[in-house]
Amino acid sequence: MKPRSEQCVVTFRTTAGAMAMEAACKESGLPGRLIPVPRSVTAGCGLCWAAPPPVRDALEELVIKKHLDVDGIYAIIL
Repeated sequence: MKPRSEQCVVTFRTTAGAMAMEAACKESGLPGRLIPVPRSVTAGCGLCWAAPPPVRDALEELVIKKHLDVDGIYAIIL
């Protein structure tokens, strides 16, 4: 089993929002992947973008720049 570590998690209201985030991150070269939302966090669509904590600022800038529809950004242990 993979050791637990802190992750930056971005949640979405819709699946379309999650897919838009995935496309924007891939286009921008930001690391991360779509995963099911952990039970400790709630989200409308059930998907979230998980990325390493050092890229949080870049993710926040991307959300603003691309007008992405996010529900919240969290730092959690996964």
